[in-house]
Amino acid sequence: MSIANLLKGHEKDLGGGFMVRRYLPSAIKQAVGPFIFFDHFGPVDVKPEDNHDVRPHPHIGLATVTYLFEGAMDHRDSIGSVQRIEPGAINWMTAGRGIVHSERTPKDLAGVPHRTHGLQLWAALPKAHEEDEPSFSHTPAADIPELEVDGAKVRVLIGSAFGHTSPVRTYMQTLYLDVSLRAGQELALAGLPQEAALYPISGELEIDGRALPLHTMALLDTATAQRVKANSAAQFVIIGGEPLDGHRFMMWNFVSSSKERLQQAAEDWDAQRFPHVPGETEWIPLPKKPGT
Repeated sequence: MSIANLLKGHEKDLGGGFMVRRYLPSAIKQAVGPFIFFDHFGPVDVKPEDNHDVRPHPHIGLATVTYLFEGAMDHRDSIGSVQRIEPGAINWMTAGRGIVHSERTPKDLAGVPHRTHGLQLWAALPKAHEEDEPSFSHTPAADIPELEVDGAKVRVLIGSAFGHTSPVRTYMQTLYLDVSLRAGQELALAGLPQEAALYPISGELEIDGRALPLHTMALLDTATAQRVKANSAAQFVIIGGEPLDGHRFMMWNFVSSSKERLQQAAEDWDAQRFPHVPGETEWIPLPKKPGT
């Protein structure tokens, strides 16, 4: 079978009624390649009175990967990065030993009706890089390779596919594709990394004749090739890569190969020993009972 398993996401309120659908980590599969966290938010019509700002919060041991289909957000972090994130761009923030960031509605969209829609993923860092210096990299939409394959539009967000390579630098083999198909089109997938998954953003899809409902992630059997068919105009992403070098522990916004390191990070944040985001005075407190 070309589909090894199906993951059903669960909804989570990030605050202020801002709902996301979360697929990774799951009880079935902790990570797909380096991707240990997968959130899909929107599309949502933001009302003038809504406040979906994400106040400063910390990360360790991972890289956040933000990709928008609609809307915009302002990123600020504790190493001084200030970046407007817009549709089509890839924003990769390496937390390493520790970083703090906020994600806020840009001033030109605050109090204005607009739509927001996107994905936020976390890539766990290899053990050798878990404590690297934090960094931030913005790759604008114009620099992302975009090509046609059998009539399908493919954007190579991260990694290499169909003879094209993204300029986004990673720590291990990583694949992230954004694919659009017209109704009735098919795309053959072969040569995927050892671990890969397909997630539909919109439309009706089949994988080798098996329907893939919306709000469902398909873990792929990469030992075989797959044919993806769109029964209506559709968009989907493919994620994957080489397997992580061991299990990861997770607590709140922290990821590490060491449980003790998570506890230290939690204590450091609670005592406000993390660096601060310039110009920010708010911060999200450590949850009283962080889940592991």
